[in-house]
Amino acid sequence: MPPSVPTSTPLLRFIPFRKKDILEMCLAEGKLNQEQQQQFKLQANHIQQHFHHEFHSIQEQLKDLYAVHDPDADTRLINLTADKQSQKNQQSQDPTLAELLAKLLNSANYEIIDREALQKALESESMFKIRLSVDLDEFDEVLLYSRGMTEREETVKYCFGLLKKPLRFINYDRVVLYIRFKQPAGTQEPQDPQADSPRPGSIMLKLFQNVPQADVEMLFPNTQVGMRLMDKLLIGIPALVSGGIVLTTKLGATLVLLGSLLGYWLGTHEQQVQLDKSALIALGAGLGAVVGYLWKQFSSYKNRKLRFTQALTQNLYFKLLDNNAGVFYRLINDAEESECKETMLAYYFLLSNDQPVSSHQLDQQIEQWFADKWQCKLDFEIDDALKKLSTLSLASETNGLWSVIKT
Repeated sequence: MPPSVPTSTPLLRFIPFRKKDILEMCLAEGKLNQEQQQQFKLQANHIQQHFHHEFHSIQEQLKDLYAVHDPDADTRLINLTADKQSQKNQQSQDPTLAELLAKLLNSANYEIIDREALQKALESESMFKIRLSVDLDEFDEVLLYSRGMTEREETVKYCFGLLKKPLRFINYDRVVLYIRFKQPAGTQEPQDPQADSPRPGSIMLKLFQNVPQADVEMLFPNTQVGMRLMDKLLIGIPALVSGGIVLTTKLGATLVLLGSLLGYWLGTHEQQVQLDKSALIALGAGLGAVVGYLWKQFSSYKNRKLRFTQALTQNLYFKLLDNNAGVFYRLINDAEESECKETMLAYYFLLSNDQPVSSHQLDQQIEQWFADKWQCKLDFEIDDALKKLSTLSLASETNGLWSVIKT
């Protein structure tokens, strides 16, 4: 059975409401007078316009950085820079794709799954009752990010389906997988765009939903499906029993004939064995029974493994949300939404307070508001939200207390 999971999950930064809903939720409170409502709507629109422009710029940077690594690209690459040294210096100053992606994922409230947590997940028993294995050494770089962590419960069957037991497990609502394939030294990237396998040096991006923590290995392209010891026993034990029956019932005459031939060839007895038509028929029937038996056991093994592979493929079909460059557009939208929601909420609660408040008080007010009114517990990023308001000249701090800047 999969290992037990903690009884509670940590509070996350993600706000599970759309920015338009946040705006309406705030206005529905009725704490703002008509003038304040107009001011809030005006500044909320200003906040949205600001972050839309900011993330459009990040999107263009990501597209440029990913262009040379995109395995799905259908456009040609050109290089008009004559000075290779200048080009190398410029590239060293630009952020890498992984760095810019990490910044974007942080804005979208994704958390990195570190190497230790990943290794622990890889060693856990699969929820699919199959053995999955992944060789991370086949890649130059592997990064895994998640957003939304919930504890779920499902009923699993065991003891040949005779018994049932509830199983609690940790589930990731969203998972982003970043993989850079190895580029062998001294080799050139293949130019054939129709190649089935990713070209060396290319970067693959995947976005998934509803992934059990113990099954993150199913997301990798080199996942190997195997059978557990229990599955091997379910095939092996009946195979041994039926093998014994075959030996005693269908191969008796064949074994006697083969024993006599072997004994005559080795000189252990002098009586010559006559290979007449009936003997050859018995020998052929015995060998045919052995071949048929072995083929049946092999087919049983392959069919069982095929069922496991089909179950994994069908499950991934519904979990995959986007691939490669398409992941950027989803993440850009998520990050823009997250930044807008945090900033709008901080501005609304500052505006609705009759007097300046500290960042700690404001943080408590927002988190309590979500918990009491919307049954949602989260860890609001108050420092980040107030920093954005200050940058936009919408709020200021005096002696540790924050208030909106009147326009």
